[in-house]
Amino acid sequence: MENSTKKYLRIHESDNVLVALQDLAEGTVINFNGQVFNLATPVLAKHKFTMETLSVGSDIYMYGVLVGKANEVISRGSAITVNNIHHAAGEFKLGQRKTDWQKPDVSNFTDKTFMGYHRADGAVGTANYWIVIPLVFCENRNIEVLKEALTAKLGFKKPKSYEAEVDGLLSLYQAGKSVEEILSADLQSSATETASKKVFANIDGIKFLNHDMGCGGTRSDSDALCGLIAGYITHPNVAGATVLSLGCQHAQADILMDEIKKRDPLFNKPLVVLEQQKLGTEKNLLQAALKQTFAGLIEINKHERKPAPLSKLCIGLECGGSDGFSGISANPALGYVADVVVSLGGSVILAEFPELCGVEQEISDRCADESIALKFMHLMKTYNARAEADGSGFYANPSPGNIKDGLITDAIKSAGAAKKGGSSPVIDVLDYPQKVTKNGLNLLCTPGSDVESTTAEVASGANVVLFTTGLGTPTGNPISPVIKLSTNTKLFNRMPDIIDIDCGTIIDGKESIPQTGERILDFIIQVASGVIQPKAVQLGQDDFIPWKRGVSL
Repeated sequence: MENSTKKYLRIHESDNVLVALQDLAEGTVINFNGQVFNLATPVLAKHKFTMETLSVGSDIYMYGVLVGKANEVISRGSAITVNNIHHAAGEFKLGQRKTDWQKPDVSNFTDKTFMGYHRADGAVGTANYWIVIPLVFCENRNIEVLKEALTAKLGFKKPKSYEAEVDGLLSLYQAGKSVEEILSADLQSSATETASKKVFANIDGIKFLNHDMGCGGTRSDSDALCGLIAGYITHPNVAGATVLSLGCQHAQADILMDEIKKRDPLFNKPLVVLEQQKLGTEKNLLQAALKQTFAGLIEINKHERKPAPLSKLCIGLECGGSDGFSGISANPALGYVADVVVSLGGSVILAEFPELCGVEQEISDRCADESIALKFMHLMKTYNARAEADGSGFYANPSPGNIKDGLITDAIKSAGAAKKGGSSPVIDVLDYPQKVTKNGLNLLCTPGSDVESTTAEVASGANVVLFTTGLGTPTGNPISPVIKLSTNTKLFNRMPDIIDIDCGTIIDGKESIPQTGERILDFIIQVASGVIQPKAVQLGQDDFIPWKRGVSL
């Protein structure tokens, strides 16, 4: 990246726009690479402006790839906007393999380990959970009943919050205060309630997962749901599971068992599968679930953390609430981490296929062989075609928040999002909800939707998820720790209860990308060892949304 004054930069030598690193007023003198001109318009931080006058239909390049075309004549020094450009991306085809890459220096991490839970299949968990999950939405209420019965008594319920504030509101109402007085009142929080002591010291929690699938949709969706649930049951962070089935739904227990065997042929974890229509009364079902789950908890409490090499890490890469700094700070820092983890023999998952639109050629050329490249291109084309058939397409991916903060076309967003994947070869391409089986960089077909994508990455084996954000998002996961990284320091300071790591240090020039990457990896080791709880875990942010293969971008 070329950065002349720390007020703006060019990301790639072939780009014809510059990125503003701070708000720039109209008339600001730009002196870049021998060119001197004045800004024709104000340019907000994170947004881009032209280095030359562009005619109608001119190509716009960022990150060295086509990201848009001009709708009108755009004078040199003008901000590019949703009005004066539109999304465009380059064509892609099967090309030559480009798998040579510069491995990072990993000497600081070669001998490091994390304290994890070793499973019979050779995987290592960063946590030790029991999960309770329905095969069909009809069982959601029973899942909630079990949650209410088990969590507090076993010491897994987080301290209550905001009840003191509600007490204050009730007092004001009962005292006859007006709506205006209530809205302006200063509500005081009480001291944090002490959580009950955990009964099972070696268990991180019981997680109760709900969803709205399993019947009434397509058979392919219910089959995929069984695969997703199997991914969670066989996940290294899960030591056992209770599954509730109604009995008559599409997502049958035998389909689930087949999916479990695909992922772990020698599966031997405690597993409770109960069918309500066989057991009869609700009481019979819930008492059986309570007794058998409790027995399973006794068993998995025997597991203890032991040292594991960093090659046992499987890192999921995610971004959400992205901004114009995502592709030049937090995402490249994750790319560096990904390259280090791959060099150490670990696994990395890059997902969110709508956010690879525009970089397909680069990604497919990095695939280890042609069959992998062809699978990637096929998934990209069929996914986009399905979206277009329903009146949308990858071009519709940027959200209003993305656009406001500089990501005005899908290709601009995608080119920055792809930086999370680093530079190593793509060793495998997986379709949802397949499991990672190879060490190295894996591509996983998921939507760009934060929770659906994170849910899928964890089902595929991610035992830690790195989540970059420029605008702020509280996304988490029930069983894998989600580490939140801000692209800018302002966000880190504004949302300290959500963000774990500040990558704005790269924008400010305080750290290089490798320095930030090594800081992130040190933090990952602490999280994977159970020493540090990320903010999403502290908040109990247990987001779980299975992907319906209908259009979701």
